[in-house]
Amino acid sequence: MRKNLFWLSDEQWGRIEPHLPTDVRGVERADDRRVISGIVHVLKSGCRWCDCPPEYGPATTIYNRFVRWARRGVWENLFRELAGQGRAMEMQMIDSTHVKAHRSAAGGKRGSKSRLLAARGGRNTKIHALADAKGRLIAILLTGGEAHDYPIAKRLIRRVKPPKHMLGDTAYDGDELRENLDERGTKPVIPNRSNRVRLFSFNKRLYKLRWRIESAFNRLKDFRRIATRYDKLARNYLASVCLAAALVWWI
Repeated sequence: MRKNLFWLSDEQWGRIEPHLPTDVRGVERADDRRVISGIVHVLKSGCRWCDCPPEYGPATTIYNRFVRWARRGVWENLFRELAGQGRAMEMQMIDSTHVKAHRSAAGGKRGSKSRLLAARGGRNTKIHALADAKGRLIAILLTGGEAHDYPIAKRLIRRVKPPKHMLGDTAYDGDELRENLDERGTKPVIPNRSNRVRLFSFNKRLYKLRWRIESAFNRLKDFRRIATRYDKLARNYLASVCLAAALVWWI
């Protein structure tokens, strides 16, 4: 194995293996550790699937395994299970980031619903996420780039147990969301919009820690196939994001 190629360590593999499918029928599938290492190499380097180094095995095997398990939700479940083991409930933070889509991401089947690409301002996608107090992503959602942060927030916070404090920028300043957080026993740490009539106090000291989720997005985009979307289907791109996030923080 060449030194510049990625390979899962014994410790990493020990955390991944219990969450992989075991319902193998017919011919025994190719070595999971080698194939998944090849998938991660493609995500990190940004190369085309057909350019995956031969040390990982046939490129078609690497690609087909990734797509097949993306369709089954294996990568999302892997992230969800691993992230669920280490959530810090004292504080969480919410934010989103835009991702430019390459021209190869256009033309997915079944139109825009399967692609989640913005129709305005060029092709782009939005990653919405929750992070714990250490800046580790614990929940992820994908939308088109034109989607506003506020309506997605309620969907995200329902995916995790309520923390004591929720940090967010002014995009999340809304009465309905504040009431929803209060009902869950969570204190919003959200600045007021400039046009808000009724002002709310918030902990400015805690709010300064919101840089951690922004840093988390930067770490996620160290994977070149995350920083630029090449996948036509949103399902495949979300699977890439979940696998990368699991590898960065939970594996």
